[in-house]
Amino acid sequence: MNTSHKSPRDRLVSVTLDEASIGAGTADQEHERQIAIYDLLDENFFALPGRDNGPYSLRISLHDAKLALDIRDARGEQAAVHVLSLTPFRGLLKDYFLICESYYQAIRTAVPTQIEAIDMGRRGLHNEAASLLMERLNGKISCDMDTARRLFTLVTALHWKG
Repeated sequence: MNTSHKSPRDRLVSVTLDEASIGAGTADQEHERQIAIYDLLDENFFALPGRDNGPYSLRISLHDAKLALDIRDARGEQAAVHVLSLTPFRGLLKDYFLICESYYQAIRTAVPTQIEAIDMGRRGLHNEAASLLMERLNGKISCDMDTARRLFTLVTALHWKG
């Protein structure tokens, strides 16, 4: 996606996860979530096609096992709500959690080449999930790959098992 002509309004300035939706995470997972929010707010491209009422605030939650994205405009008024089925993400989420568990174990005990190999697999799954998220949001929300990757990290936070 070409974001070189984006408006300064095409961005997120606030991201929150619904506390009731968040699964209890490990320290590593909580750290990943905080980094994702920080990085997302630091640099992102997020727009609602046909609208110019950003910058936006985003609240991410789960409702009936579906992803709910509540988007507020610069005045705090609801600009859009998108509810997505997570069924297409189930296999990716399962694989992502397994590889993340391996990664967290490896960084404590494995040699650097093993860690790098696991991390490459983790990044590959993350990219695949971000691409799927962009595809599922097509026509509803425009975002770049880095923004989609960070959003997927936050989607995973809703599924962590403590």
